[in-house]
Amino acid sequence: MINEKKYYLDIFRVDEISLDALIAEGLRSGGSYCDLFFENTTYGSLLLRDGAVTSGGSHVDFGVGVRVLAGEKTGYAYSESTSLAEMTACAKAASQIASSPSEVSPYGTRNPSRGEPNPKADRYPVETNWRDVPMTSFLPFLQGLETRVKEKDTRVQKVMANLAFQVSDILMYNSHRELKWDTRPMGTVSVSVVFIQDGKIENKAVSRSFRCGAEFLSQSLAEEMASEVTSGIDARFEAKRPEGGQMSVVMGAGASGILLHEAMGHAFEADFNRKGTSIFADKMGKQICQKGINILDDGTLKGNRGSLNFDDEGIPGQKTYMVEDGILTSYLHDRISAAHYGVRPTGNGRRESFRYAPLPRMRATYMESGNAKAQDLISEVKKGIYVDEFSNGQVQIGEGDFTFYVKSGFLIENGRLTMPVKDINIIGNGPAALADIRGVADDLAIAPGAWTCGKEQSVPVSCGIPTVLISSLTVGGSANE
Repeated sequence: MINEKKYYLDIFRVDEISLDALIAEGLRSGGSYCDLFFENTTYGSLLLRDGAVTSGGSHVDFGVGVRVLAGEKTGYAYSESTSLAEMTACAKAASQIASSPSEVSPYGTRNPSRGEPNPKADRYPVETNWRDVPMTSFLPFLQGLETRVKEKDTRVQKVMANLAFQVSDILMYNSHRELKWDTRPMGTVSVSVVFIQDGKIENKAVSRSFRCGAEFLSQSLAEEMASEVTSGIDARFEAKRPEGGQMSVVMGAGASGILLHEAMGHAFEADFNRKGTSIFADKMGKQICQKGINILDDGTLKGNRGSLNFDDEGIPGQKTYMVEDGILTSYLHDRISAAHYGVRPTGNGRRESFRYAPLPRMRATYMESGNAKAQDLISEVKKGIYVDEFSNGQVQIGEGDFTFYVKSGFLIENGRLTMPVKDINIIGNGPAALADIRGVADDLAIAPGAWTCGKEQSVPVSCGIPTVLISSLTVGGSANE
């Protein structure tokens, strides 16, 4: 949502004269750049566990963060009050932390963006504002979701359905006199189910999360989620650990994109490369995977969990190709890294809240579709596994090594999906895995779940991938099954 400028100035009880005064205070000790980030966020949640409401409530987070940059120094301070006295104290503190004679750095001034936000270009329009709906009105949706889940499978023993939403009013101003504002909605529904069959227990969870209003709580959404969370349960109960070893892996479209996000996306974030800690720090302009592969980070998908009208530095949201035709062409930049590399910011400066300074972070990270068919990629594999649902993962940014836990998948034998598999690890190296991609299908899917990325701070993100064949990864399974 994008309201009139006055709406935001009134919420934070500021005017443009006071904003300029705060910027001047921030630059008093020699800083070359200063910005202000105001936030007013309403949070709400409701949890239904086996038919009973076990928790729920709402709260508001409110405040301002002041950042001052001076060369390589960053001063940051925040206040939970927007009184002029409190904000001035923050600006003084940030100024003193960053105090240092320094050369003036552009910090995104190559093309200053001083135009006002355009409601017609809003990437998250809202029909029903979460703030306008009583919490009790959401209960029938959660109850209906639980009912549909139980109707679909007699093995259901426990159901936990959860709704969470937030609405954030954001106002940003900086020493380039760029003033930006918008209101960011987010709605998230998740359902977790426990199944029991012949004394064995399996569980499955699905979620949906979008930047939208309460209008997305529909009967069709409940039906879709109930169908997904109860599908594939027969295979789960039949699944076994396969024999481990080095083998081909086919990554299913959609949620497998989490491996792309973790094992490769983080290593493309410019702060890691600026400091020389990323495995890709010396690979700009080089061929890192086969021709035809394009990997991008996109802030422009309408309603997507990771999309932004503006990032948390006021840079317009945009689509950034990191890999084009197999060549590394861009990192993901905030203002600091863009100034270091002499390029434009890519709209990836993000923060958890006004209490944090922004960092280069992903938004919606995915690989574009290729020309192959998913079934043809599977048919190429003599022995391997097909995986479509990942759980926990660990990545070493410097070395590029990763380990992911696979919740479900299938063994591939002579080009066919055979035995269901579970409880295995996929182990590999990001650059090596990219180089070992041998086929990309034409079925790109963006995962609609509640993905959250942690990198010192937590921010909402999204990911996606088409079906992809990687010729060799280590599968950690059983030695003799």
